[in-house]
Amino acid sequence: MKKIILSLVTVFALHSCSDDYYDSLNVDPINPSSVPAEYFVTNAVKSYFDQMLNTNVNTNVFRLWAQQWNETQYVEETNYDLETRNINGRLWTELNTDVLYDLKSAVEIIEADTNLSESEKKNQLAIIDILQVQAWLTMVDTFGNVPYTEALQGGENITPKYDDAQTIYADLVSRLQTSVATIDTSGSGFGSSDIVYAGDMSKWKKVGASLLLKIGVQVSDADNTLAQSAIQSALSLGVMSSNDDNFTLAYPGTEPNVNPLWVDLVQSGRADFVAANTIVDYMNTLEDPRREKFFRNNLGDGVYVGGTYGLATPYAAYTQISDLLHEKDYPGNLLDYTEVEFLLAEAAARGFAVTGSVESHYNNAITASFEFWGLTSADADVYLAQSNVAYATASGSWKEKIGKQFYLAMYNKGFDAWTVVRRLDAPVMNVAATSGQSLPSRFTYPTAERNLNKINNAAASDAIGGDQLSTKLFWDKF
Repeated sequence: MKKIILSLVTVFALHSCSDDYYDSLNVDPINPSSVPAEYFVTNAVKSYFDQMLNTNVNTNVFRLWAQQWNETQYVEETNYDLETRNINGRLWTELNTDVLYDLKSAVEIIEADTNLSESEKKNQLAIIDILQVQAWLTMVDTFGNVPYTEALQGGENITPKYDDAQTIYADLVSRLQTSVATIDTSGSGFGSSDIVYAGDMSKWKKVGASLLLKIGVQVSDADNTLAQSAIQSALSLGVMSSNDDNFTLAYPGTEPNVNPLWVDLVQSGRADFVAANTIVDYMNTLEDPRREKFFRNNLGDGVYVGGTYGLATPYAAYTQISDLLHEKDYPGNLLDYTEVEFLLAEAAARGFAVTGSVESHYNNAITASFEFWGLTSADADVYLAQSNVAYATASGSWKEKIGKQFYLAMYNKGFDAWTVVRRLDAPVMNVAATSGQSLPSRFTYPTAERNLNKINNAAASDAIGGDQLSTKLFWDKF
């Protein structure tokens, strides 16, 4: 019950300037059945963004694992220690409890609501399904096999079986193909209670189609048939076509609704992170102008030095994180046009029927990234004219060319950067300096799962080839 009340407080703060706030005063927080579906959806959305955007080492190490940032004092996380702080367990719990379970509750309320028109109901359920699929994808792409068909049953089943990851992927594709196709772009969804797209169903259709594209490209090396089905569906439904379509949460900047990076980088009063040498060295070689957006010039104008990945690197001696990411109201971004264009480039390189060439999508992606970070298309043109950036002349295979630029463009999206490297094996990541360990392929299962769901967890571990950081996920074939 406390969770529900806290969720409502969050929503009230987010909508404190709208009429919806005053309407919400009539909601009885003591009786869960009286809580409207949009409050569960809002809480799930904010919880998901907060989880994927924060950089608290107890809950989110993706920027560190993507070797975008390095640690200044405690280096367990950059040496791939998940167990000491229960990082894997916290992610597992947050996604299941505060995201997926809340969305399940919203579905139950909507399905029972006789006041909704058929169009409203379909649109609301489609939004929820898109959000659920995105959260499930994060779970599978982090752990591999996870509870799915028996998940989220609470006390009715506290030891759910684990489902095969590839089978889950197939179901996620089917779900999106169905739900996104049902969206009525002229109809209503959650209206002003929609904290991402403010009720614009055409944007939800694009993000759903883009997520379908992402899944299709991700599964390409493991299941070409499923990949082709997903990619073709995504293109026919209509993916993102500009940065205006980005899946972005605008944080108001008033506590507690602030970008979680501000909490970790500013409010904490700590100086735990600097740039990692991995990303800085790649950007220095390319004279990448995005450096001034990603990082501070604290070492002198145009001087960027990343800390040796996996070693404690003094804060004042190395390049620091940009002021932009220290802002209270900096928006959170989890799926964007830049990523879509890189996915299209990759799909074209893999031989799928995509309008436009590999090079055109590669160029579009880099230009979109520059514009997202406040640079111009002219800046992107200069960058693309370099022989070591231009698709026709840059060295390496298509995976290496796309992989390097895709990785750089996923800065501040640690999970996606890590996933790009796992899928394309490019660019090359550094070995963690203290542990001597290479980049992990997955998270190990939480200790609680190993102890409380022992039989099913052991079966899942055997099925994936061992519960190890080095165990590759089913789509990671090379």
